[in-house]
Amino acid sequence: MPTAEEMKARIESALPDARAQVTDLTGTGDHFRAEVVSPAFAGLSRIAQHKLVYEIFGADIGGPIHALSLKTSPE
Repeated sequence: MPTAEEMKARIESALPDARAQVTDLTGTGDHFRAEVVSPAFAGLSRIAQHKLVYEIFGADIGGPIHALSLKTSPE
């Protein structure tokens, strides 16, 4: 199971200049909430922003990461 810190590091390394805050909602390492601010989101719909983040985790979503709630913004 990934930790909140590992997820934060993956997001920030995959999205240039991103700032992420990740919280383990249940303490079990499979339900997370992430707030991500990245210039990469500029001009994208909320759905497209979320898709960018979900793509970082690929097959981990629905596997080790059972749930990931997102709040995204370009700044």
